[in-house]
Amino acid sequence: MEAPTQITLDFNAAYERLKRIVKRTPLEFNSGLSEKYGCEVYLKREDLQIVRSYKLRGAYNMISQLNQDQLNRGVVCASAGNHAQGVAFSCSNLGTLGVIFMPEITPNQKVKQTEMFGAGKVKIVLVGDTFDDCLAEALAYTKANNMTFIPPFDNYSVIEGQGTVGVEILQDLPGVEAVIMPVGGGGLAAGTGSYLKDEKPGVLLIGVEPEGAPSMFKALEAHEPVTLPQINRFVDGAAVKRVGTLTYKLCQEVLNQMLLVPEGKVCTTILKLYNEDAIVVEPAGALAVASLDLVKDQIKGKKVVCIISGGNNDIERMQEIKERSLLYEGLKHYFIIRFPQRPGALKLFVNNVLGPHDDITRFEFIKKTNRESGPALIGIELKSADDYGALMDRMQEFRFEVKELNRDQTLFEYLV
Repeated sequence: MEAPTQITLDFNAAYERLKRIVKRTPLEFNSGLSEKYGCEVYLKREDLQIVRSYKLRGAYNMISQLNQDQLNRGVVCASAGNHAQGVAFSCSNLGTLGVIFMPEITPNQKVKQTEMFGAGKVKIVLVGDTFDDCLAEALAYTKANNMTFIPPFDNYSVIEGQGTVGVEILQDLPGVEAVIMPVGGGGLAAGTGSYLKDEKPGVLLIGVEPEGAPSMFKALEAHEPVTLPQINRFVDGAAVKRVGTLTYKLCQEVLNQMLLVPEGKVCTTILKLYNEDAIVVEPAGALAVASLDLVKDQIKGKKVVCIISGGNNDIERMQEIKERSLLYEGLKHYFIIRFPQRPGALKLFVNNVLGPHDDITRFEFIKKTNRESGPALIGIELKSADDYGALMDRMQEFRFEVKELNRDQTLFEYLV
């Protein structure tokens, strides 16, 4: 396969091809983030795209260039959701059949949206636990049925399409000095990064991945794509075990830095964007903003763009998002507590151990027949993370045997 430097990526042609189909998303100045970080922060709102993510750009750019025979035979894709919606919209718009493979754990909201954008032109197949699982099934189906596979990221036409995000950024903010981009398979960073580096060589380009799925981070570290043995699938739009060969090569050339952000920090950012700016983002869409704390010294005084890559967040996930945020911020703790074998131990715990602002969010005796003397699983939410030390001191003072589940991942996953 040819190296990226031997290929001419024509982002301006892709922009012309797409401009009557995709929505030109706004580049919004964010005063709160700008004040916090001492710079000018702009949000590229791809969550406001027609399919609520940038993925439409790459999908349409590739499918629209297929010949009529290829369109007649139909297309296939594998996707965690956003690429699927882009392919579905493209199939409906171009009048071709699409077969879309999605992991079984894909949020129901994304499945329904894909069906809606396909408008009767797509068939959805749910298979496997990860993107990589359903990819194998999709490729086998493509070959068996002589159709065209539309990759989610590792294809030059797809990369060109995603790069039109960069075209719009530079048109709207010629003085941009830094762009922070979420990275999953690498298509957005490869395309947008390549365009911006060509047009503005001095721009600082930063990629961001979830801590539990560091596929590009590990690839850059190893100087080649690597397959991760396992990943945390929570940030589903950026959770892949292996980045693309093409996207890796391009990202290696253009990215100045790769960052990893904890999933809990992503959740906190989702809630802040919603509560403070009325912006609904999916986990992958929050990555760029979530990383600002990590680069605050580098971006001070600069014009900075954070790409909000998508807004397909299932409302049913919000309770989990809140829980993960509280755990990350040190505001929620789970314990196994063995009550002293004396009368009134439970009353003592409530009245003397809990602080005035501590709230019990979960309580269940593990041994149902040994109440007030057996162990209990207790969840406690604090008003401030600083209250934790005093809580633990009071447990020791009143002789409660305590095991902190937040510090024991195996027990936490089993009991909580």
